[in-house]
Amino acid sequence: MGNIRIICATIVVVVASLVLTACSTTHDLVATPNLYSATGVYPEAEIPAGLKTTKPTLLYITDRQVENTKDGRFSYGIKRSPSMAFGQAEVSFGDGLSWQQLHKASSSGKRKTPVKVSVTDVREILRFPATPLPFGVRSGNAVSLSGPQAEYNAKTRQLQKVLSARLASANRREVVMFVHGYNNNFNEAALSLADIWHFSGRVGVPVFYTWPAGNSGLTGYFKDREAGEFSVFHFKETIKIISATPGLEAIHIIAHSRGTDVVTTALRELMIAERAAGRNPRKTLKVQNLTLAAPDLDFGVVRQRLIAERFGPVFGQVTVYMNKSDGALNLSQSLMSGLRFGRIGVKDLEPSEKKIFAQVKNVNFIDVEDVGGFIGHAYFRENPAVLSDIAITIRSSLSPGHTGRPLKNIGGNFWLLDKHYPLGQ
Repeated sequence: MGNIRIICATIVVVVASLVLTACSTTHDLVATPNLYSATGVYPEAEIPAGLKTTKPTLLYITDRQVENTKDGRFSYGIKRSPSMAFGQAEVSFGDGLSWQQLHKASSSGKRKTPVKVSVTDVREILRFPATPLPFGVRSGNAVSLSGPQAEYNAKTRQLQKVLSARLASANRREVVMFVHGYNNNFNEAALSLADIWHFSGRVGVPVFYTWPAGNSGLTGYFKDREAGEFSVFHFKETIKIISATPGLEAIHIIAHSRGTDVVTTALRELMIAERAAGRNPRKTLKVQNLTLAAPDLDFGVVRQRLIAERFGPVFGQVTVYMNKSDGALNLSQSLMSGLRFGRIGVKDLEPSEKKIFAQVKNVNFIDVEDVGGFIGHAYFRENPAVLSDIAITIRSSLSPGHTGRPLKNIGGNFWLLDKHYPLGQ
């Protein structure tokens, strides 16, 4: 029986790898969220004139190494870089499409022709010094060397200046950040954020953090896991820099699959450091919404590293999307040892945990019905009901059960999201 299980898991790994590596510089704009298709109203009126464009630019931070494409275009590959890069990626909605045509396509549940979304240009604005920065030791304490630290600080200020300028021209002084999962390349991260940000009503400034994932084949999953661990320090730096940017009021983070490990590990370490320094991480980190979509995390590890550390209260709201039929998480669970966080149900919580969540009301678990698809793992942006809820969360920060976020309670902090959401049957 054990051998059969291993063989089956191997077959699924190969198939999933083939599916997930089919990333390119373009894809079709995802289906219009139910939130807009039912009413025919995309929130165009709230978008500043400068953002009503079919060729917006997204900001990015990455610790991937530069790797030009086969046709000579600037891009990033799967190798790890010891230095963070900050830049912008232009995306194009449609080929020669006008804003009016995109607005119409974004309000309709049925499009006559697909809208292609493409990464058309990538430009690196600055690169930080490689980490770890050199340091000395005095009386048993680590001491930064003035030269390297000064250079790093100068790059930090330069990044914050660019971000501050973008915040000033946005409709809100907020950042919408996306962190991808296993086997995603640079372009796929950009395209996923483009979908989410566009259908949030282009709230704030869009930023994606992309770590050196994209290893394919039988060992790719494990290589990507370690690549994520490599990136934790750089993501911590990213949050520290962005949260301290003048003019910023809030950050909304959407993390998918293995990206949830990068994000929660980094935020946990930042939370501990802020508390140790006598500061309130809720105020200093400024994370209003933390969304964990199909989190590929061991639930036993979540219990001890997040729940036990009182992780939830650090944020305005934590939303976890899960689905028991998620094929990718089922595979991950077969390869690893513990129940995946993205597949839990209300019955998987211990009585003591139910009591904790009853007190910590800002952490909620959303059970997604009818995700569709062969693998069923990218429902966070492909499912019109889920994308509706993400848009509502970013736009209004409403709690589940509110009239503006009408999820059905199925016990405690668990809610049901059906395919018609947020509409009635």
